[in-house]
Amino acid sequence: MNDIYDNNMRFIPLLKFLDKHKYVLIASVATILLLISFFVVSNQISKQKHNEAASIYSKWLIEISKDDPDLIEIDNMLSSFVNDYQDTGYALIALLTKANLDAKNGNLDSALVNFNKIIEFTDGYRGNKVFNKLARVSSARINLSNGQVEEALEKIQGYSSTDTNAYIHELTGDILAEQNKSELAIKQYQLASEKYSDQTSKSIISMKIANLDNGNE
Repeated sequence: MNDIYDNNMRFIPLLKFLDKHKYVLIASVATILLLISFFVVSNQISKQKHNEAASIYSKWLIEISKDDPDLIEIDNMLSSFVNDYQDTGYALIALLTKANLDAKNGNLDSALVNFNKIIEFTDGYRGNKVFNKLARVSSARINLSNGQVEEALEKIQGYSSTDTNAYIHELTGDILAEQNKSELAIKQYQLASEKYSDQTSKSIISMKIANLDNGNE
């Protein structure tokens, strides 16, 4: 009998604690359950959106691969990616594909719009660095061809000031040459020449440097 009494006495502090803090404990349990429910529902919605985006992307690939694609339908699907499925990854692929297609066909304004959207979606610490770099370099080249020199330099200066690839050094040199900053341009061209492995690219760089040297005489 005493053993039973002693065992009950051991639980009294716990029972008092539970009784004193029961509302806090109930609220905590409810919060945990709500968080679990939220993550489960969010995960299901994310999977559903991913599947929907994959289905649209399959149709997108078929349409954009045609010899005579329906451009209105392509733009409608692109809008759907951007507005409804931006976080799935398919939006970035679709934007990059469309931007490259527009650039290839000479629709530079449309290409620039889509490259800029990619930059907007991928900027920041958690953004996709690969897509961001591709879009910045491509849009900078279009900005330069449009005479928007400052905009072009702003987009790639974060890359051109570091150890980057030959193409970006060359593009930076082109921009600086347009700004009549010949010495800086030549330095970028020289870096590009060092990193290019093919003789054709090296020859083009040599001609660009020679043109700047002649202009400075």
